[in-house]
Amino acid sequence: MENVERINLLGLDGGELAGLVARWGGKPFRAKQLQRWVHQRGADSFDAMTDLARDFRGQLAENCLIQAPPVMTQQRSSDGTRKWLFDVGQGNAIETVFIPEDDRGTLCISSQAGCTVNCRFCSTGHQGFNRNLHASEIVGQLWWARKVLEADLASARLPAAEGGAASAPADNRVVSNVVMMGMGEPLLNYDQVLTSLRLMLDDNAYGLSRRRVTVSTSGVVPMMDRLSQDCPVALAVSLHAPNDALRDELVPLNRKYPLAELLAACNRYLAYAPRDFITFEYVMLDGVNDSDQHARELVAIARQVRCKLNLIPFNPFPQSGLKRSPMARVRIFAQRLMDAGVITTVRKTRGDDIDAACGQLAGEVRDRTKITERIAAQRRAIPIKQVHA
Repeated sequence: MENVERINLLGLDGGELAGLVARWGGKPFRAKQLQRWVHQRGADSFDAMTDLARDFRGQLAENCLIQAPPVMTQQRSSDGTRKWLFDVGQGNAIETVFIPEDDRGTLCISSQAGCTVNCRFCSTGHQGFNRNLHASEIVGQLWWARKVLEADLASARLPAAEGGAASAPADNRVVSNVVMMGMGEPLLNYDQVLTSLRLMLDDNAYGLSRRRVTVSTSGVVPMMDRLSQDCPVALAVSLHAPNDALRDELVPLNRKYPLAELLAACNRYLAYAPRDFITFEYVMLDGVNDSDQHARELVAIARQVRCKLNLIPFNPFPQSGLKRSPMARVRIFAQRLMDAGVITTVRKTRGDDIDAACGQLAGEVRDRTKITERIAAQRRAIPIKQVHA
């Protein structure tokens, strides 16, 4: 049977997997066993599942597979950051980044190939939108990264944060946090993202707490409301401007869901959120959104929503026409906010040397023909590592 006709188990949440097993006459506990084999043990072969009946394994092998998107390239930054480029077919590629720190290991995953929002300061948006990812492709990034990182840790090859000894985070998970801050707007691929989130939280899969999974959105208000009811994980909002006139230019989605609607949605979300604040992300653009007046406007916003401000150094690319705010200016801006009682952090840029930092996940800006050419060239030059059922 061709692979395209088989069910990729990476994309089924617990309920869907239980339904599949039940149709074959299996008991619910068999579905949980299978789920643990796939997600906790990282099995990619049904033959390895030795506590499952041979006939059941044969049925699985005939009808299902366990397969993440093929890895085309992987890079390692001087600071320990890792980046993988996954081939998702038809000339499309997505990128996933792992950021090791002393107390955590954060995986930044993608939800779309490209992005529809087209924020002016984001190189990924300039790539254009190709398609939504399936849950198996979203979860597949986590499944693959954890397998690779755990294997590296076992052989003492995992680079520790800031030059220390190789180690896992404090809770013994190599990947302790997941952020949907990679390529794409997660809430515009809602159903597949929801399935992925449920798997990340499932104790029979990845067992992450809601506080350790973050969805970042540019402000898709109706879907924020749905997420608060369906799966309220931690929420980050790409704010980037303190007024509608400027945000209309930087984040075009603001023209559909202006700040008043966005802030109201944030307050509604807080009633269900695992944290008692929303994280507002704010990329610092020289002469655009970094004045004292902008800081005062941000303070006014912070008084309307319980929040934390995360100031992000801009990663320039030629097509944006924008520049990074000088660090001296960023520090002054942050101090203005903190003096007004706003919890403020300045994000430490990681993975710059492999284009893994915020807003860089498209590589060079390219049209779809060039995407195809680049992927074809990499396929010729680098063996693609497949995961076989």
